[in-house]
Amino acid sequence: AEEKARPLGEAPSGMVGLETSLALSLTALYHTGKMELSDILRKMTINPACILRANTGRLAIGAEADLVIFDPDEAWTIDPAQFASKGRNTPFAGQEVKGKVKYTISDGEIIYQEG
Repeated sequence: AEEKARPLGEAPSGMVGLETSLALSLTALYHTGKMELSDILRKMTINPACILRANTGRLAIGAEADLVIFDPDEAWTIDPAQFASKGRNTPFAGQEVKGKVKYTISDGEIIYQEG
């Protein structure tokens, strides 16, 4: 945590991306009409699973129950202090985005719930 608390130029390489990737994609692509929601979801779920040859990224009998439940229209402001991650480095701090994750379910268990 101490390393990640350093100023951006002094901190180890890397930045938070997972906590903001859906909202940033929805804001820049879906809400501007540049991409359909189904295409964004495919690129964030099925496509990476296929590249990794993982039996994930889709809803199917026998597949792992890994789901994200989100509101594609809920607006919020990116605040690194609210991240679940130890990392706080992001160039998107203070940016208003649309698309709020409500639940994350991994292997059938709720591992994140908003609030």
